[in-house]
Amino acid sequence: MIKGLLLRLIAPLDATLCALILALMALGLAVLYSASDRDLMTLAGQSRSMVLALACMCLMAHLPPHQLMRLAGPAYVIGLMLLVGVALGGEVSHGARRWLHIGPIRIQPSELMKLVLPLALATWFQHREQGLALRDFLIALLLFVVPVGLIARQPDLGTALLIASSGCYVLFLAGLSWRVLALAGAGFAAILPVAWTFLHDYQRQRVLTLLDPSQDPLGAGYHIIQSTIAVGSGGVLGKGWLGGTQTHLDFLPERTTDFIFAVFGEEFGLFGELLLLILLISLILRGLDIASQASSIFNRLAAGAISLTLFTYTFVNMGMVSGILPVVGVPLPFVSYGGTSLITLMLGQGILMSIRHHRTLVKR
Repeated sequence: MIKGLLLRLIAPLDATLCALILALMALGLAVLYSASDRDLMTLAGQSRSMVLALACMCLMAHLPPHQLMRLAGPAYVIGLMLLVGVALGGEVSHGARRWLHIGPIRIQPSELMKLVLPLALATWFQHREQGLALRDFLIALLLFVVPVGLIARQPDLGTALLIASSGCYVLFLAGLSWRVLALAGAGFAAILPVAWTFLHDYQRQRVLTLLDPSQDPLGAGYHIIQSTIAVGSGGVLGKGWLGGTQTHLDFLPERTTDFIFAVFGEEFGLFGELLLLILLISLILRGLDIASQASSIFNRLAAGAISLTLFTYTFVNMGMVSGILPVVGVPLPFVSYGGTSLITLMLGQGILMSIRHHRTLVKR
């Protein structure tokens, strides 16, 4: 009886995804131990978050995709209402309004939208599978522009970027014409000078610092300069675990969260970075493989968007740390310290496992 129950519990889990996730988590704990100066309390906190995230992944893997589709619309409406609530009366912290108190609960609605938006868009296109018109794509565009605008206004450009990318991936996978995409790209490029005037001073400074971090080496350019020094000083083989000088002499800021890749690069070198990159790319490709075998539009779009958004996480974080992208608050998937983003990522992996396990047509 116990054996049968155990088999039912693990049946929806994908062995390849689980192996890759556990390997990334193990690397994450190892580098976090070093980045936190061997702080066991930090390590214990992240371990608890990992256990909770794994439990969330397992629960999501058991939820059939057709039930996810039914929940996507109401969840989107609730998420949008929470974002409006944040804009009207959210908690202000470090100059940003991102949190909302509902009784004793403190939540960040933008994290909810990371998963809800691609599911809601996939549901929209599933219901219109008989024939898509340009109007359907325009309505879908509106569905993700509104929450992205509310999140960017908080301001939280990192989360807004991730959510916008997930929406764009759904539109692309749904079959939006290349001509329309090219026209949208040209329009975006055309409005950049206008958008510049609406940016906050610190956001403009991030772009200027990217172009020339040496103009303010002890201020705005400090993060980029120190992270690139750390990554470069690791060389091919690295300085060894716990041996990073930039890390342990406190030159590297935010080293347990957004800049943990710099710690990894300094201590494990180019070979370690390649190993980490191979694990992350393998995870993304596995998700895209699940999307390619999906039996419905909803499954295909949801799986594809979740996998490609993971690519965005990886590219933006590594680009930020390497000095080729502006500094935004995007963690390195499964490696950076933090429970909220980890749980969001693991819920996404659970959805992929559910889509793979329940390979039947979506029920209407």
